[in-house]
Amino acid sequence: MEARNQTMVTEFLFLGFTNHLPQQVFLFLMFLSFYLVTVFGNLGMIVLIWIDSQLHTPMYFFLSHLSFVDICSSSTVTPKMLVDFFVEKKIISFLGCAAQMWFFVLFVTTESFLLAAMAYDRCMAICNPLLYTVIMSQSVCIQLVVGPYAMGLLASTTHMALTFWLPFCGQNVINHFFCDISPLLSLACADTHIIKLILFIMAGVVGVLSGLTILVSYVYILMAILRIRSADGKSKAFSTCSSHLTAVSIMYGTLFFIYVRPSASFSLDLNKVVSVFYTAVIPMLNPLIYSLRNKEVKNALRRTLERKMSLLSK
Repeated sequence: MEARNQTMVTEFLFLGFTNHLPQQVFLFLMFLSFYLVTVFGNLGMIVLIWIDSQLHTPMYFFLSHLSFVDICSSSTVTPKMLVDFFVEKKIISFLGCAAQMWFFVLFVTTESFLLAAMAYDRCMAICNPLLYTVIMSQSVCIQLVVGPYAMGLLASTTHMALTFWLPFCGQNVINHFFCDISPLLSLACADTHIIKLILFIMAGVVGVLSGLTILVSYVYILMAILRIRSADGKSKAFSTCSSHLTAVSIMYGTLFFIYVRPSASFSLDLNKVVSVFYTAVIPMLNPLIYSLRNKEVKNALRRTLERKMSLLSK
């Protein structure tokens, strides 16, 4: 009854990072550069895969969707964060906060399962090279892309429903720069232990299902590589996985640190700093990882530039 008698929250106020102008300018320029690299880098990857026929393979089909998800996940948080650097009150409406959480969980969960699909693809390419084109048919690839989006939709809807089903009254200051689950739960004027347990289990299930798929795939990949006799063959097989393995390590290391850990080690300020990695840094790094560490992408970029130069010279 006491919670019902209080004014219900209609908007939230972000604390953000800092109120000191020099630091705000520095952080604004840093995050703006991150966002521009993210958008143009991932968009460039999508366009390159689309226009170069030699990249029309399952691996790059998944990579184009990964780039799309990276643009979307970063755009869910970063534009609002950039605007908030120079406004006195960093306000977001109740429905806006719910929408931001829904989209962000959707794209982060989708990315986790897309990385798992890419690991399965690499496993089939290395372990069954002669049957690879048969196993990874167009219909299978579509299913392996639709699945992550469906899992993301399920996770985001559940997370949003459980979080915003709680009453918010009185306290509306979020110690964060976007509507993340943990700081929101700390503002609810109700017992959140059961909700936290359910969300912890769900995050664990997402992490275990996608992570286990990646782990098992790489066990089979490692076994297949060890059976290759030539050092050149081993190096070539491993090089096809190195970019994906780097992206997986960064992504899962950050997410497990944030979500899959006991509440005793919970710190909103620490989460705020680490959240920068999966909201701004990881979406920026993925196109760089797959372009700088991938010969096929670099060759495709070179061919595209050569075609453009030849057209201009005519």
